[in-house]
Amino acid sequence: MNPDTFDFTHAFLDYSRAKLIDQSWPRMRSTVESLTDEQIWWRPNEASNSIGNLLLHLNGNVRQWLITSFNYEEDARNRPTEFAERDHLPTRILLDRLGTTLNEAAAVLNRLTADDLAATLNIQGYSVSGLEAICHVVEHFSLHYGQILYIAKQLRGEDLGFYKDLDATGRA
Repeated sequence: MNPDTFDFTHAFLDYSRAKLIDQSWPRMRSTVESLTDEQIWWRPNEASNSIGNLLLHLNGNVRQWLITSFNYEEDARNRPTEFAERDHLPTRILLDRLGTTLNEAAAVLNRLTADDLAATLNIQGYSVSGLEAICHVVEHFSLHYGQILYIAKQLRGEDLGFYKDLDATGRA
């Protein structure tokens, strides 16, 4: 790989899109679909979030940091409501909302340029580059993706099987 000809912008955007859209989202969606609405809203205590709240939160975060910011739209996110929700919205509604948001985010990632990555954005009171905004979303999504999978494993009492192919190879 020649660094003089390697397209870092497209490599970064391709990786970010693949991580969010092609890897984390399908696994998280299938895991959440395997649970009941009651399980989606279960929480061990009031200091912890339910999967439902985490889905609302991920939707708000991706929309704010990728879609609203790169489209230069007015930010109308109300972050505290994502955690305050207790009305047990159906799982299908939560997944449809997040799926729509991720499709819009993929469209944004598909059109960004090196100039967009270098641009300064103001999000949640932070002044960040476009590159930092995308890194934040991928990292943040991955963090809560892990929490959702952990809760699901706790509720289901079984491995989710995402790495069974690797396990069968005997590779580390």
